[in-house]
Amino acid sequence: MNKKLLNQIISIINDVDDMTIATVRADGYPQATTVSYMNEGLTIYFMTTSNAQKAKNIALNNKVSLTINRDYENWSNIEGLSMGGLAILVSDPEEKQKIGDLLLKKFPEAVQYEPAEGADIDLAFFRIEPKVISLLDYEQSFGHTELIKL
Repeated sequence: MNKKLLNQIISIINDVDDMTIATVRADGYPQATTVSYMNEGLTIYFMTTSNAQKAKNIALNNKVSLTINRDYENWSNIEGLSMGGLAILVSDPEEKQKIGDLLLKKFPEAVQYEPAEGADIDLAFFRIEPKVISLLDYEQSFGHTELIKL
């Protein structure tokens, strides 16, 4: 991938706090949910409760799509991306710790939502491994996209 596109994609991912992630329900319907996320380069992490519908969906089919978009004031400033990838349930304690550290760095206020010792909350940590990215950049031209296969 060309370095300019890579930098633009990572800039969008770094600068935005929420994404919409689409998973596939057991009945075959897609489900789109907004979640906060953290990242290291192109790799995206998010957490949810283990019994959340999106976690159940990923357990059945770990192919996901997501969108991340910058805020904009007019159409000529639209910039965002969609990504197709695999959502991997993280079980390694060191990687979970890294995700927690990334969370607190990006969202320091999250410390107040940390489950109390002995709380009956089971969190699921996910890593999204990107496979294809579509970059949307209206500053180039109306509807301009770049497709990047990884």
